[in-house]
Amino acid sequence: MKSRFARLKELRRYPSLAFGLAVLAIFLALSVYVVIALPYGQASGRWNNPRAWDDYPRNAEPVWFDLFTKGKSSRSIVVPSEKQGVVEIEPLGDDSQLIRVVLPFTYDYDGFPQDIKIYSSGRFGATRVPVTTVWHTPDGRAILLQENRPTSAEDDIYYVSQDRQLSVRLEAMLGPEGRRPHIGLFANPSDMRAPVKGDYRLVITAELPKDGELRARLVMPGEVYGWGGTDHNRRDLMIALLWGAPIGLAFGLLAAVGAQLSTFVLAGISTWLGGRTEKIMQWLTQVNVILPMLPVLIMVGYLYTRSIWVMLGLVIALNVFSASMFTYRAMFLQAKEAPYIEAAQAYGVGNARMIFQYLLPRISPTLLPQFVLVVPQFIFLEATLSVLGLGDPRVPTWGKIINDAYANGALHHGLYYWIAEPAFLLMLLGIGFALVGYSLDRIFNPRLRTL
Repeated sequence: MKSRFARLKELRRYPSLAFGLAVLAIFLALSVYVVIALPYGQASGRWNNPRAWDDYPRNAEPVWFDLFTKGKSSRSIVVPSEKQGVVEIEPLGDDSQLIRVVLPFTYDYDGFPQDIKIYSSGRFGATRVPVTTVWHTPDGRAILLQENRPTSAEDDIYYVSQDRQLSVRLEAMLGPEGRRPHIGLFANPSDMRAPVKGDYRLVITAELPKDGELRARLVMPGEVYGWGGTDHNRRDLMIALLWGAPIGLAFGLLAAVGAQLSTFVLAGISTWLGGRTEKIMQWLTQVNVILPMLPVLIMVGYLYTRSIWVMLGLVIALNVFSASMFTYRAMFLQAKEAPYIEAAQAYGVGNARMIFQYLLPRISPTLLPQFVLVVPQFIFLEATLSVLGLGDPRVPTWGKIINDAYANGALHHGLYYWIAEPAFLLMLLGIGFALVGYSLDRIFNPRLRTL
């Protein structure tokens, strides 16, 4: 008991251990929070649903990029008529009414939005209704976007940035630099490089039957979004960055527990029994050590399945007879010569009790540091498979982010955040496990305490 308390006191002598434990505690707390706040079914379903990201910007940088750039990059703006809009109804002489939907918003950014989209829906009767849309700027200009454009009662999308007629009219008013609507509608006529800041209004007018309704929503994706940015499919990378922690830790911990415990127990059994049992174990270990694990996993991924659970089981199976078997065997051979082992054997203790109550517990303290050191290896292995395109395509992981970034030329287009964020998290988690593992190895291994 005293020796255990003495070892716990030695933890104070290793600042690297405190730092590593702090890093691991942060990742564990983050994993617990993510699992509770954003369940996997909800996160995976949204991540793999392209329609869930229609209103998000494409390849948008994280908001903290503003700390390294001049000015304030544009954020995404969504103005729904139900919450922020004003609906004005003017009765007409016949059985109709004039509905005017006003969508106001304030723009105080130094950059331009990526796109402008207008969603409209409602109850229009049996026919398509002509809708007129006008853009009002803070400096008093009124720009006609569309006039008498037929709109159905179903959800209708007007892609303002793709309106060629509007582009021609903006080019005539502002010159070649203003032909792109998402720039021309915001740009200052005297300086096309800067948007006009202030209060804007989008006014949508339609003549409808008396029982008609008109709803609208203005969507303008910005240049930056969230703490993680977005990818080529407009997906919020924070979902994959957050869920990469519990998935990576679960994969690494389960693989380490399954492989190391199996190796530890089999090494103890074979060393104690000796004879043919030990020879078989040694032969299996020698054969398994020369097998290239990564090519085997790649072959399974291409020819059979990419399920993360199948890969996990295969990783555990390929690491049961790993090189650690030789290390544990050397420890058990030394432990067999201990006096209390010989005394227990003289009293006629059976093999099972000898192995699980006397031999394995003597070497078990060395299992913890070894276990901690191999966890990041399995985490990096899962990330490597995902980077190679062999990860589960429906699971949002750090490796999957890097694979998508590489496949879509992130570095070529200057989207460094796309690769840097998951790579940083992988390295930080690996450093945390390495610091804890090496510190524990020094504490539990007397030969390393003076090094």
